[in-house]
Amino acid sequence: MHPIQRNMGMSPQEVDSVSIFPISQATAATFSDLYFRLTFFFFIQKGSKRVLTSSQGEMTGEEGDLMIFPPGSMVTLENRPVLDDSYRALGVCFPHDLINAVYADLPPPTKTASGIQVVRATTQHPANILELIQNTLDNDTLPEAIRQHRLLEPLIWLRAHGILLPRFVQDHPISKVRELIETDLSYQWTAAEVAEQFGMSEATMRRWLSKSGQGLSKILLHTRLEHGLSLLQTTDVQISQIALDCGFKTPSHFSDSFKKRFEIRPKDIRSATV
Repeated sequence: MHPIQRNMGMSPQEVDSVSIFPISQATAATFSDLYFRLTFFFFIQKGSKRVLTSSQGEMTGEEGDLMIFPPGSMVTLENRPVLDDSYRALGVCFPHDLINAVYADLPPPTKTASGIQVVRATTQHPANILELIQNTLDNDTLPEAIRQHRLLEPLIWLRAHGILLPRFVQDHPISKVRELIETDLSYQWTAAEVAEQFGMSEATMRRWLSKSGQGLSKILLHTRLEHGLSLLQTTDVQISQIALDCGFKTPSHFSDSFKKRFEIRPKDIRSATV
């Protein structure tokens, strides 16, 4: 059995509290069936973001807007750079316990998370939320208990302005399997090991996963590719290293798989095609 060295609630993009991730993309691209296991905020700094979901249809976030993706979101999205400049945004990932602390009195979602919400720059001024987060994270003198308390303030601000975020109940097979895979993306997970982690036989696990419409191999591949996409957008780590970190044996295997799924080469995320 694979030794899990981190708690199963923590992914490479999830920390004990909150972090800000600068996101940059040089070339316009559409990414299909992206899955958000955690609550994620996109503060759009330059360009725009177009999102399509099966339940809400199409929506667009413009420069200065905040787009909120609740846990369990499955979306197709397009990041649109502006002429002679990259698409840029600041991403903020909120752990479940902070969301639940502010919205504890709301009923949990029964089947799917609430929809994506757009907080408009022109009317709701989401820059105030970003300022609260940045000021808290930049203050190294704060005791940890005070820091955690202040990180609730952006969520309280949202709730006061009518933005309701769902409490999260992690019972969806995709979420649970992704959570496991994210503990070590480079590990070559087998069906037997994954089934053992959930106390199931392989046959039971396959029936369980069938509820999500995705098999283990697809969940594994998509989790790795989406993490690779995130690293391309948020870091300057070399593509060859990203490939290895995401569990691909060679950079070419990663590039080919990435191009097949997203119809764009990994290097074009960082450098616009001439």
